[in-house]
Amino acid sequence: MTTVVVGAGIIGTAIAYQLQKRGRQVILLDKSDVGRGASFGNMASIAVTEFMPASRPSVWRQIPGWMLDPEGPVRVRPTYMPKLIPWFARFVAASRPSKLRALEAQGAALCKRVYDDLLPLLRETGLERELTDEGCLSLYSNEAEFSADREHIEILERFDFPHQRLTGAEARALEPELSDKIGLAVLFPQNRSLRDPHRLVMKLADTFQALGGRIEQGEVAGFERSERINAIRLTDGRSLMAHEVVLCAGAYTGRLSRMLGEPMPLETERGYHTQIMSPGLSMRHSIIWPARAFMVTPTAGGIRVGGTVEMAGLDAPPDYRRAKITVKRAIEALPNLRCNAATEWMGHRPAFPDTVPVMSASAKVPGVFYATGHGHLGVTYAATTARLMADLITDMPPPVDMRPYRVDRF
Repeated sequence: MTTVVVGAGIIGTAIAYQLQKRGRQVILLDKSDVGRGASFGNMASIAVTEFMPASRPSVWRQIPGWMLDPEGPVRVRPTYMPKLIPWFARFVAASRPSKLRALEAQGAALCKRVYDDLLPLLRETGLERELTDEGCLSLYSNEAEFSADREHIEILERFDFPHQRLTGAEARALEPELSDKIGLAVLFPQNRSLRDPHRLVMKLADTFQALGGRIEQGEVAGFERSERINAIRLTDGRSLMAHEVVLCAGAYTGRLSRMLGEPMPLETERGYHTQIMSPGLSMRHSIIWPARAFMVTPTAGGIRVGGTVEMAGLDAPPDYRRAKITVKRAIEALPNLRCNAATEWMGHRPAFPDTVPVMSASAKVPGVFYATGHGHLGVTYAATTARLMADLITDMPPPVDMRPYRVDRF
């Protein structure tokens, strides 16, 4: 059977590898080069503690104030606001207490499996060294900041995710470059980092090809189907015959699903990073500072600074002021940080209003499957998504109840 996987980021490449390994003949298709989307510039974090729904009342009640602040952690371009109204309505609807508890459990179920799936994938492909041993430090200047983040910690305690509270001095013993402004921290030992997330995708793609998989470059123009999917038409006039199609093109998956008459409430949370190759310091752990809404990770041969969310759609040009804001805040935590030999980047995180991804067969077109909406956790969920989707597509019983992740849940 020929399966076409549309989207050659970390999610699509991992799915293609798993299906090729299980005996499918797989074509991995992308309009660009492998790994050039969000997988190129993510924060390289296996962030198993970050599954909490963004629709928590403690978050969305702050959004109006954030949007009035040009340096706030969430920015909506005014011209895009009308298009977001239906998405935000679903976002608020996902904030009911009973709904939140269900969404937390659905995210935790995936994060609990992450290393069960990721470590075998890395071993099989000879990529064990891509994963560091160190965890992530969450920083707080004082007890008030820690109390504001207490909801996050309580959720982790409920689902038994390990963490350790540290004094400021204990945090600086782990990361000596941290500022004296840091009064306390929490260590998340399971939130390990990748040495280079783009290199991981490229090596995984090479392994996929070594198994007989095929990579094609082209943009989807439409689909051919009778009772089920038959082929994908490309804008250059070619057609790729397919018994199955897996749509995992990140934030662009919504455009593809609409071609099939199956719209989904998928938005892009645009993220920015600054990659600093001469930072003037070294780090072992990644760090986040929730009150300042940024993250710093040692990766790709330097220091990567990212954070904040911009809602502006898929087509608006980047606003690199967002990247400069996070660097300015990172210097508060790392006063010796120097922004030398730096490049700026913007990418699209695919986001559903309930924060939970879609991993599902199409509800309308036999032979079509979706894997998208992983938000800030694309690289975290990649190996688990590949395992679950491969089980689903090859009619094997998955180790997780897949009903919460179906495409027709909205």
